[in-house]
Amino acid sequence: MMSPREFGKVAVLMGGRSAEREISLLSGNAVLAALKGRGVDAHAFDPAQQPLAGLASGGFQRAFIILHGRHGEDGTVQGALEWMGIPYTGSGVLASALALDKWRTKLVWLAIGINTPRFEVLGADSDFAAIASELGLPLIVKPSREGSTLGLTKVTAIEQIGAAYELAARHDSTVLAEQFIAGAELTAAILDEQALPLIRIEAPGGMYDYHAKYFSDDTRYRCPCGLPPEQEAALKQAALRAYRILGCEGWGRVDLMLDAYGEAWFLEVNTAPGMTGHSLVPMAAQAAGIAFDELVMMILEAAHVG
Repeated sequence: MMSPREFGKVAVLMGGRSAEREISLLSGNAVLAALKGRGVDAHAFDPAQQPLAGLASGGFQRAFIILHGRHGEDGTVQGALEWMGIPYTGSGVLASALALDKWRTKLVWLAIGINTPRFEVLGADSDFAAIASELGLPLIVKPSREGSTLGLTKVTAIEQIGAAYELAARHDSTVLAEQFIAGAELTAAILDEQALPLIRIEAPGGMYDYHAKYFSDDTRYRCPCGLPPEQEAALKQAALRAYRILGCEGWGRVDLMLDAYGEAWFLEVNTAPGMTGHSLVPMAAQAAGIAFDELVMMILEAAHVG
């Protein structure tokens, strides 16, 4: 691993203007503390409060992107950093933009035979009853380009679809109705082209929503996940395939469901996952024997330009 001085002056990009600003600040401060603790010349940089040009004028030599959601996880910041020639962590411009867009992610996955829940794109004039008949109830309504389950609703009756659509549409112009998959919720953290141990998520009420993700002490995380080793190994390889086909690199997280028949259904890829006290990538890394500060250093070392 590179020595702390070799990284030069590092910007930890956190906060930003997305709906996930609060979580990004929590993640960013954890990353910042870890880097400083390892002797890295790291500094907080909030694009919502400082112009991006300050990265070049400030003499930053690397950027650790821990912005969540739009204007940080969607390729925009990545493109700006490439223009300035500053190496950054995580996936590149195209992969970041594609992974944040759940609709287009599904189209790519379906094209090469990766299992993902059936879906319909919703509009205000959609026939909600027909969609419920096609996908079945319950179903999930969510914005296509949002994270942390913001704007997501589990719909159990046709009468709820209209309100669920309106909520999701406040976050994004593209709204999906998605088949609900009952079963085990799993996540695969990816680090340096390797899938870390799978985590099984057991949320209260069976709904891993915003509160359950970041603030609830009742959500249970099982790692080891409890699956037979051969099955876990196969799922990790499938998660890597789903991640790589989008062009993702460096680090990330792939979310999936495992139904009662043992079939995996891939939901989405996160290219700048949370790094809070409740976050999944640090949990998986710990299970693999990688401490939080070491994880952060490994991610920073893989920083690249384009």
